[in-house]
Amino acid sequence: MRGTRLPEGRRAGCDRVLLAGLAVAALTTGCAGGVAEPPSPIPEPAVSVRPVPIDVLGPGTGLVAPTLTDVHDPLRTTPMLRDPAFAAEVAAWTERLDGSTAPWVAADLERMGTYASAVDSMLAERGLPPSLRYLPVIESGYDPDAVSPASAVGLWQLMAGTARELGIRVSPLVDERRDPFVSTAAALTFLEDLHGDFGSWFLALAAYNSGPARVRGLMRRHAPLATPSDSLYWALRPHLPRETRDFVPKLLATMMIGERPSLFGHPPVRVEPIEYEEVDIPDATTLDVIAGAAGVAEEEIARLNPQLLRAMTPPGVSVVVRVPKGTAGTFRTRYALIPPEERVSFVEHRVASGETLSHIAVRYGIRVSDLEAANPTVRPRYLRVGAVLTVPVAPSARRPSG
Repeated sequence: MRGTRLPEGRRAGCDRVLLAGLAVAALTTGCAGGVAEPPSPIPEPAVSVRPVPIDVLGPGTGLVAPTLTDVHDPLRTTPMLRDPAFAAEVAAWTERLDGSTAPWVAADLERMGTYASAVDSMLAERGLPPSLRYLPVIESGYDPDAVSPASAVGLWQLMAGTARELGIRVSPLVDERRDPFVSTAAALTFLEDLHGDFGSWFLALAAYNSGPARVRGLMRRHAPLATPSDSLYWALRPHLPRETRDFVPKLLATMMIGERPSLFGHPPVRVEPIEYEEVDIPDATTLDVIAGAAGVAEEEIARLNPQLLRAMTPPGVSVVVRVPKGTAGTFRTRYALIPPEERVSFVEHRVASGETLSHIAVRYGIRVSDLEAANPTVRPRYLRVGAVLTVPVAPSARRPSG
């Protein structure tokens, strides 16, 4: 008997639902069974864990990234994937990400290839779930310059207060939340601490997204005697903010698409890590000067150092700057020959009567924040006539601050 032919649009929708269901089923190891509403904690399964082989390549080279299939990953093996309601939510997100947002997902996965090897290595070094590599996909699309409406910044979307607590520098000149390598190390420390505090990766991720205090408060109020588990997150989920309710299912859906991109019509993730060398910059230097000494375009230096907000390094402090691979030697030789007063593409401006920082900024076509950053000791309300200001006029590698 021949089946009824579905209209083209409806058939495509059914195909996406089937793909989403297959993706969820591929990660589950048991049969789906009903649970009470809200579900009670599900005991963790007994899993045989074998050691992860990690080859150390030598100083500064990082670690060999493990494949996701070689490592026990508690996010991939969570018992919650056997909960029909949770599995359905993951499948719904998989279908959603495979629908109208598919071009964005493909672009995000492509950007992930630039930083994946570094993130994978740091995860392996700490023994953290390899699938956390997909967290920046849903946080920032792996864009170091991403800024949220709430002013969270960078790959891992860290708030300024959290970043400073983690030892990340956030200032008008340098925002290390935009540094893919520094921010990854800090974010993984944060996630590691959250998992230690909450005893469940789902609860840790909820705390990462909405704040540890909120999740602790919900646990005290609604489940004071409950054992921390992934299913406790699901039971508390109705009390969480909308974004946090979606956070974990969306992460697992992204992981499924990222692990099997061809199943969803995406090309394989091409891992093409950034190759660079590091040099010490002893004092304020603009990126055009650094680029000239290295013999490369200024855009290359800006791309490797997204944490430098105003196209310059901060005055009075030594910082590490990345230059393209193979240029560090040339840079050190040439930079040493540049007089300190020529290392900054600035001009000096003597304050006239009636002038304010806003007047001066407009005159030189820069932002007041750039002018303030270049003159950290100047108090705008007490600007003295005759005072000499340093005005940055370096070309435009400046980024909006978060």
